[in-house]
Amino acid sequence: MPTCELCRRRIEGVRDPGAMQTHHLRPEERQTSPTATLCRPCHDQVHALFTNEELRESFDTVAALREADRLQEYIAWIRTTDKLHIETRTSDHVRERE
Repeated sequence: MPTCELCRRRIEGVRDPGAMQTHHLRPEERQTSPTATLCRPCHDQVHALFTNEELRESFDTVAALREADRLQEYIAWIRTTDKLHIETRTSDHVRERE
């Protein structure tokens, strides 16, 4: 049974092939980047809250992401639901840096 490495939810009985996604922990270095398996909501949320530069430089492990202040409320919430589709909005922080 697939488990999201970030929120640690078990994704049971889902036939959606995109429910679990490969996250490159060092974006833009796909050939050499370590990866993590994240559920679609976590993957979307990570990219909505962090720039690729931040991910590459400061959040290039699942443990670092799990401890990130910006993800604390989200992780606490997503663990209480079985949703695999959520609406994400790119944060102003990310938009300003892109």
